[in-house]
Amino acid sequence: MTKTIRHEFFFAHPVEKVWTYLTTAELMSQWLMPNDFEPVVGHDFQFRTKPIPSLDIDGIMYCKVLEIVPFKKLTYSWKAGPGSGKISLDSLVEWTLSSDEKGTTIKLEHSGFREIEDFNIYNGMNDGWRQKLQKIDDLLNAVPHDAANA
Repeated sequence: MTKTIRHEFFFAHPVEKVWTYLTTAELMSQWLMPNDFEPVVGHDFQFRTKPIPSLDIDGIMYCKVLEIVPFKKLTYSWKAGPGSGKISLDSLVEWTLSSDEKGTTIKLEHSGFREIEDFNIYNGMNDGWRQKLQKIDDLLNAVPHDAANA
């Protein structure tokens, strides 16, 4: 049996602005981690951070873009481990966006956590994703509205 992280977050911004924070490497590095992401199905990329020994992660997340529906959905694999090519977490991140006149709602599902083996990383990432979504909101709100439309 596996566990899934699920979060929903509302942004008082148009879907196009929110989408750029999910699909632009430079912006992603501001709220998540340094990366070499490209919004192209089949693109292999990495997120990099400091090693996290307590979670048995060497700091490199190996990912692959699996699906892109512009302004609606982004899916990529997310694999990590202790290093030396060993992968102990093989998971999937799926972002779904919907919008209305008030703004954009994001639904995040990060699935594939094996209950016993991935318990610590599941708990850490569950809280971490919540913080990262708040960081996107903080970044969006820090941009002057007239500058964001330029």
